[in-house]
Amino acid sequence: MKNLLLTLNSKYSHSSLAIRYLSQYVMNESYYPTIKEYTINQHIDDIVRDIFKDDYDVIAFSCYIWNYEMTLKIAEDIKTINPDIKIIFGGPEVSYEPGSILETYDFIDYIIFGEGERSYKALCDYLFLSRGNISEIQGVAYKEESVITNDMRPLIENLDEVPFPYESLEGLTFKRLYYESSRGCPFNCQYCLSSTTGHVRYFSLERVKQDMMFFIDRKVDQVKFVDRTFNANPKRALELMMFLSENDNGITNFHFEIVASLLDDTTIEFLENVRVGLFQFEIGVQSTNEPTMVAIKRNVKFDGIARTVKKLSKYNNIHLHLDLIAGLPYEGFETFLDSFEDVYALRPEKLQLGFLKLLKGSGLRRDAELHGYVYSKQAPYEIFYNKYISYKAMIRLKYIEEIVEVYYNSNRFINSLDMIIKKYYNRAVDFYLSFSEYWLDQHLFDQPHKLIKLYEILFDFCEFSGFEEPEMLKNIMKHDYYLSNDKTPSTFFDSIKDKTFQNACYDYLKTKATREKSVKQWLKHVKFVKYEYDIINYLDKDNEMIKRELIIMYDYDVTYQVFSKSTFEDVTHTINKE
Repeated sequence: MKNLLLTLNSKYSHSSLAIRYLSQYVMNESYYPTIKEYTINQHIDDIVRDIFKDDYDVIAFSCYIWNYEMTLKIAEDIKTINPDIKIIFGGPEVSYEPGSILETYDFIDYIIFGEGERSYKALCDYLFLSRGNISEIQGVAYKEESVITNDMRPLIENLDEVPFPYESLEGLTFKRLYYESSRGCPFNCQYCLSSTTGHVRYFSLERVKQDMMFFIDRKVDQVKFVDRTFNANPKRALELMMFLSENDNGITNFHFEIVASLLDDTTIEFLENVRVGLFQFEIGVQSTNEPTMVAIKRNVKFDGIARTVKKLSKYNNIHLHLDLIAGLPYEGFETFLDSFEDVYALRPEKLQLGFLKLLKGSGLRRDAELHGYVYSKQAPYEIFYNKYISYKAMIRLKYIEEIVEVYYNSNRFINSLDMIIKKYYNRAVDFYLSFSEYWLDQHLFDQPHKLIKLYEILFDFCEFSGFEEPEMLKNIMKHDYYLSNDKTPSTFFDSIKDKTFQNACYDYLKTKATREKSVKQWLKHVKFVKYEYDIINYLDKDNEMIKRELIIMYDYDVTYQVFSKSTFEDVTHTINKE
């Protein structure tokens, strides 16, 4: 008999941790399964045909909100083609109402609910080896004359019992691999499922360090920890990060979801000296509205987050990814814009605007009537509106989210956005509102755009809005273009003056990783005019090396116009001392 474990990932670049845990847990059994991973972007017919190239007797699907509807269709087609194949569903999307799912879909034979490793092995023992009695297998629901849901299986307390999920990297093309060093979460956030699993359980540090060396030795591009709160135990988190820094291979990046306010001074001091790009931190802010945070039982103060983010940002060596969720209780359109403004002011490398999904088993789904939630009955159960925010307002936020993703999170327009927002808007969010409305009026959301077109659209918007100094704006856009693109820019930039200056800028800016080292060489070939000084002011106002080289190499009077009197005097005093 042949066994298959499969899932549908949301992207080709993603990989499934869950099915690898299950396969490794039964590695020494005769029914050791084949693993197959597809994506939700593939055609159902293609997936079904690929599955039927081999004669499987048992097929188990790992189900999540992003793949559930498509998984149901694939499983139904498989059962229609061959009714003798046993179909198993597992994963968070089927763990909270297994009985009703079995009653609704007659093509599903078994559901594994809760933590899966032990239950999967017991069910496979029963199906392949005729071991045990189905009625005694905890964590399994099944059909006989009626639907029967067995008792919940207790959680695995000694997580080292669970094998390392990656026996080898042979055949894996993923640049990002997922890993967990703990299960559970100490917080009780009402929009999340992790709070329902009880206390936090940890793999031993010895085990985690051994696993990390597997990735480090093989120079994996990125290891993304899926721990809900990586630094729930701050001392443990620091020890592990120190280990990763000590064994840094110069390539592998580690991504953690953290609570910023739990980073103590010792950890923050350590982080100052880690390699640029070694760590990425994802920080869930969700909202800065106090009544909202109380309602979702998220006991995290924004003041603490802000202090920590500001400290880490000064080091300029850790990618910071901050999250917001639209549609939470007691947060209307205006209060969400306030939350956006608070988080944007911290200038993270990525600002993700998410939209609330009422997950099965979550507290907010149970309280949906209390808050007037109207939401999709199909996965991923995203809300349409509630008592506090209208559907039209949610749509406006969707458009803002797309603009933020394209322009801010791409890091291709950093200086252009800075100039526009600082010069013409009181709040950053007002720019994103106006710009998204411009996109909507011009029907720009209806089609894809090449990179250079995105610059043209931004420039057209600025002209439409009547902004001053279009020549300087286009020049700053060209700098942004050079920073993020090695190709020669299009004729869009041809109107900019002084090609000698622009060619020198290109040589400097296209090598972003070595900017500090190339400042002197770059400045020697640059002929400055008034608006070009202004560009330096916008681009690198806090770059002491550029300030000093400007003062050394160019007329003091002209340089004085660029920087404040105090800055000028401080830098010249330092130079004179040397």
